[in-house]
Amino acid sequence: MDLFGEFQKGEIDGKPYLLYHNVMKPLPQIQTPNSSDEETTIQKPLPIQNKTNSSEKLPLQPRLRFVCPTSRRDLTVSDGNITTCDEDGLLLPDLFFKLTISPLSGDNTSYRHVVFPSWSNNKESDLVNGCGICKTQMVGTNTYFCVACNERYHKECVESPLEITYPSHVKHSLQLYYSKKLSELYCIIAAIPFFIDQPRRHDHTLSLFPRQASLTCNVCALVNKLHLTYVCRSICDFVAHKDCIYIPQTIRISRHQHRVSFASSLPVGISSCGVCRQEVDREYGGYTCKVCSGYVVHTRCALRQDISDGIELEGVPDEDGDIKPPFKFISDGIILHFSHGCYMKFDGRGVYDGNKFCQACALPINEENLYECAKCDFIIHERCAEAPRKMFYPLHPHPLKQKVVHDKNVFICEACDHICNGFGYECTKEDCDYILDVVCASASEPFNYQGHQHPLYLALRPNVKPICRICKSAKDSQVFNCIDDECDFIICFECVTLPYMVKYKHDEHYLTFCHGDEASGSDWCELCEGKLVLRAGGKDGFYKCNDCCTTIHINCLLGPHLYMKPGQTFTFGNEWLVIRNTSPRLFCYVCNMRRPYPIIFLYEGE
Repeated sequence: MDLFGEFQKGEIDGKPYLLYHNVMKPLPQIQTPNSSDEETTIQKPLPIQNKTNSSEKLPLQPRLRFVCPTSRRDLTVSDGNITTCDEDGLLLPDLFFKLTISPLSGDNTSYRHVVFPSWSNNKESDLVNGCGICKTQMVGTNTYFCVACNERYHKECVESPLEITYPSHVKHSLQLYYSKKLSELYCIIAAIPFFIDQPRRHDHTLSLFPRQASLTCNVCALVNKLHLTYVCRSICDFVAHKDCIYIPQTIRISRHQHRVSFASSLPVGISSCGVCRQEVDREYGGYTCKVCSGYVVHTRCALRQDISDGIELEGVPDEDGDIKPPFKFISDGIILHFSHGCYMKFDGRGVYDGNKFCQACALPINEENLYECAKCDFIIHERCAEAPRKMFYPLHPHPLKQKVVHDKNVFICEACDHICNGFGYECTKEDCDYILDVVCASASEPFNYQGHQHPLYLALRPNVKPICRICKSAKDSQVFNCIDDECDFIICFECVTLPYMVKYKHDEHYLTFCHGDEASGSDWCELCEGKLVLRAGGKDGFYKCNDCCTTIHINCLLGPHLYMKPGQTFTFGNEWLVIRNTSPRLFCYVCNMRRPYPIIFLYEGE
C-alpha cells in the first residue's frame, strides 16, 4: 500500500469545496484473494476501515509511520546519483529533481529515519524555526518532529505522496519534485471553492469551470490550461484564473518610480509593457500608473518576484517623498555630503589624475567634475555625490539605501559580481542581503550604451540565460538587451558598466572600448604582449587608441578589481591592503605569474 493524493467533494462552513485527501491505494501487483482495491484515508488505516465477513475481530493496527522528509530527499539523491552542489561545494540554486522515496516508513526498509507527531500552540508564524525541509515559517499546531535531525516539519511536507491528481489536469497524475520552492506544495493542496465572490475583481459570483479550458483570463490576458479557471455564469463573459482573482489592487514595482494600480481595461494609446516591452492588449487588465499617463505593465509581469513583493498598498500612505537629499548646499560651490563630515568644494576643471580615486565608485578621476575636501584627500565625482540616498532599482523588488561602511570593508555586487570597497546600495529589508555598487546602481532603463546604436532595456525574463555579446559567456543574472525587431544585441552588467573611455599613462590620447569582433588575429596587447583574441569561438572586448593604434586587454588596463580604491584594508579570510601596482614585474603569490594589473592586494599578516 502507498499514499496517493486526490481531491474529493466536501464542505467548509456549509459551502461546497473540493478538498484534498491522502488515500491509501495498493501498489501495482498481482491480485490475491485477500487483496482489496478499497481506498482508505490516512486517518483510518486500511485494516480498520475494511470490513470482513468473519466474526473474528481484527487486531488494532499501529498508526502509519512516516519517513523524515530530509531522509527522503537524501535517499533519492543517493539512489539516483544526483548532483546537488557545484565545484565549490555550494548547493545548486536551481536544484530540481523527482522524489522516488515513499513517505511511509514501511516502504523504506533501507532507511529507518521516522518522524513523530508533535503539537504546539503556535498560531502565528515562527520566524526563527522554520520547517526543516521547505524552510518556510511554521504556522499552526500539526507538525512532525525528527529526533535524529532535531528538526520540525510541516504536516503537509511529511505526508506528501509521490503522486496526486489535480482537478485542472485530470488526464495525468502530478509527480512530487524537490526544489528550492517546495513551499508551493501548500498552493496545490489548498481547498478549492466551487464559487467565489470577489466584488473588487467582478460584480457577479464566479463559478469553477470543471475541466481544462482554453479560455483567456480577463485579468492577466493569458491562456493557461493548468490554472484553475472561474467563469461568470451571469450575463457577462468574464473569465479569471483563481490566483488572478485575488491579486493586489495597488503595488510597488521595481521598474517604475510611482506605484501602479490594477485596471480591468486599459486606456487608448497604450502600446507596450513597461517590463517585458511586448505588446499590451487593451481589452484585458493590467497595472497602470495614475501619475504617468500611458505607463502600463502586464499583470503577470508586474507580479513577478523580481519585480514586486506583491504587498497590497491600497490605502497605505506613500512615504517615498520623505527621502533625504544626499547633501546640503552650504554656499556657492560648497556642499556637506552625508558620507563626509567636512565641507567639500566643487572642482569643474576636468583634470585627469590617475592617482586620485572617487570614494563612492572607486574609479579614478577622469577629467570629470568633482567635489574635493579642503582638509583631507576625500574626493567624490559630481554624479556620485548627486546619487540618491534611497532608490528603487529595476532588478530588485525592495528599496535600496546607500551605505558607506560595509562589513569587512568590502562587498560583492549582485549585478556585476565585482568585489568593491566603495559605496554600495543595500536592501532595506531585514532578511535580504542584496547589495549593488554605485556604478551598477546608476544603470537604468532605457540605458544609452555608447557601444550600441539603440537604447537597451532589461526586457528578458530572469529564467532566460542569454550570452553576452562582449564577454561571450552565459549569464544567470539579468542583462541589458536591445528590443529592436532586427537586433539581438545583449550585454551583461559586468561589460555594460566598463568605462567606455579610459586613460593609459603611456598614451596622450584616450583609449576607447572596442568589441572583440573588431580585433584581428595579429593584434596584440601593449602591456602583456599577448594576442587580443583570448578564447576560441569568441573574442573579448579591448581598449584601443585610434590615433596611435595602441591596443590593450581589458584586464591588463583596468585589472580584475577595478572597483577597489587603494589605501584601504579589507578582510577576505585574511587582512589585505589595497595598493597601486607600481611595477609590472611583480610576481603574484597565488598564480605565480607577473601581472600588469593597476590594483593589487598586499597581505598584512605576519
